[in-house]
Amino acid sequence: MIAVERGIVIARSAKDVFAFVGDQTNAPRWQRGLTDVRRTTDGPIGVGTRHSFSRTLAGRRMEGSNEYTRYEPDSLVAFRATSGGWPLEASYRIEPIDATQTRLTARIELRPAGAFRLLEPLIAAALGRDVRANLLTLKEVLEAPT
Repeated sequence: MIAVERGIVIARSAKDVFAFVGDQTNAPRWQRGLTDVRRTTDGPIGVGTRHSFSRTLAGRRMEGSNEYTRYEPDSLVAFRATSGGWPLEASYRIEPIDATQTRLTARIELRPAGAFRLLEPLIAAALGRDVRANLLTLKEVLEAPT
């Protein structure tokens, strides 16, 4: 199993950060390779909300879907992949530092299958770089003047 956890401080309120990352349709704006995310359930966002997505990875287009497993307004959203590759669980924890600064911690657990298990160290390093780059992009997007 691969587990990657990275954090970043964003100069926005916890409510603003959560509203943005808690709505996965915003994810293509800050996650590399993610080209499209569509909510596939109706109603308010919460536990059970499902999304389908398209991503490009190593030059290949991939389709998948996920489902929210935890949803705690202004503090935590967690989801698991329901299709599209290896078993994956991820979360975003949002913690206010003060009224204008928030710590966001992203955590991803990935379970490569078959021969890919031999490549876990390489996959983990690449995933860690991607998460770090994505969080920097998220910070830029959320801190940009409106």
